[in-house]
Amino acid sequence: MKPLRHLNSWIKAAQAVALAVVVCFSMGATDASSRYTDLNHRLMCTCGCAQVLGECNHVGCPNSAGELDELRAGIAAGTSDKEILASFVAKYGATVLAAPTTQGFDLVAWIAPFAVFAAALLGTILLVRRWSVGKTDAVKLPSDPATDALREQIRRETGADGGY
Repeated sequence: MKPLRHLNSWIKAAQAVALAVVVCFSMGATDASSRYTDLNHRLMCTCGCAQVLGECNHVGCPNSAGELDELRAGIAAGTSDKEILASFVAKYGATVLAAPTTQGFDLVAWIAPFAVFAAALLGTILLVRRWSVGKTDAVKLPSDPATDALREQIRRETGADGGY
């Protein structure tokens, strides 16, 4: 009965740790500042600096302050992340998103790099195979009686069997 009680205490401890982890992660998920940080890193600044909205750091940026204010207002109004991103896309265009969506033609942006890598790998394999076709493992040396006699003398003097 003692080993079973010991196992139950371990199970209860594991459950307590799992509950603590879930509570910690769920608290951070509802925090407005972490949501704000997540969203401003999923958007691009529209001034043309090619930086993420939350990190646009050039002096006198005409757009980032207004866009960040719009983002704060959307979060304060209780708008969902999807609706906030959709409103930014409607106002500034699809280029405001830091990463392409996984729908429609934007899916090509996710698939194309892997497809190009696979094609390049296949091409390299085929090229190496083509180069290696018809190659022999051993090089045939020219044969004449004088050379054969010299080789035989070398084998005798060095004790080599000639199987190279």
